[in-house]
Amino acid sequence: MSNRVSNLFNIKYPIIQAGMVWNSGWRLASAASNSGILGLIGAGSMYPDVLREHIQKCKNATDKPFGVNVPMLYPNIQEIMDIIVEEGVKIVFTSAGNPKTWTSWLKERGITVVHVVSSVKFALKAQEAGVDAIVAEGFEAGGHNGRDETTTLTLIPMVKEQIHIPLIAAGGIATGRAMLATMILGADGVQIGSRFIASEESSAHIAFKQAVIDTKEGDTQLTLKELAPVRLIKNKFYNDVQALYKNAPSPEELKALLGRGRAKKGMFEGDLQEGELEVGQVSGLIHDIKPVYQIVTDIIKEFEEAKKELAYF
Repeated sequence: MSNRVSNLFNIKYPIIQAGMVWNSGWRLASAASNSGILGLIGAGSMYPDVLREHIQKCKNATDKPFGVNVPMLYPNIQEIMDIIVEEGVKIVFTSAGNPKTWTSWLKERGITVVHVVSSVKFALKAQEAGVDAIVAEGFEAGGHNGRDETTTLTLIPMVKEQIHIPLIAAGGIATGRAMLATMILGADGVQIGSRFIASEESSAHIAFKQAVIDTKEGDTQLTLKELAPVRLIKNKFYNDVQALYKNAPSPEELKALLGRGRAKKGMFEGDLQEGELEVGQVSGLIHDIKPVYQIVTDIIKEFEEAKKELAYF
């Protein structure tokens, strides 16, 4: 399936496995890359030495391209970037920050740079900064999200209209039909997160994987906009946040409730009551835990079948 995204990353299919915190370790990334897509290690939940270990193990587990997703708000960002260069990683996805900060530095070291955005405004800023491609992520997505609540269906054609570099769609994509739909709207490829949480190779706790499978329509909500918007499964922690909102809390009061380690507690340690459970709206379409290879196979099969169906219109 040759196009601008598959050619950019030298992969078989134009699909990126999202670099999710507490989910995307070396096992998931290497399994994704071995399946013909681009695997990403999620650096956002890793100390520098842990990231180095995951990169080294991923290199031993696959001879295919893989990358690292780096939220630029990371406190040890220089150390993280140095490790990426030292370990010979050739693809970096950046998010949660100004792309001008690191794009030139990375590209000067021979690294392909992709930036994640949630609006046309930031897509244009990323293109101006010199990134090689853009991930445009709609409001449906899991984890941290855009404040404007622009849906993927709306965002992709608006961004496509304004940029000339490769465009990767994200948010609400877990099936071959959704992949085809976003590509018809102008995307060159897709980034998929939530579907890979419920994979055998994900580093998520089995209790969280089961919670994703059990999630139905309306069971997730975007919240904590005053800090950083995040889509969560509705659980005790989510309900505590909503109760606090009734008292018009300050950002400091929200931070106090959030505390430290909520995401780790929920997704990695499996505390379904007090933990932060980040997942997209599309979780309502995820019904089982499968190996990554089978997930990719199913997506591509459905994509090809849907293309054939369109020929009848």
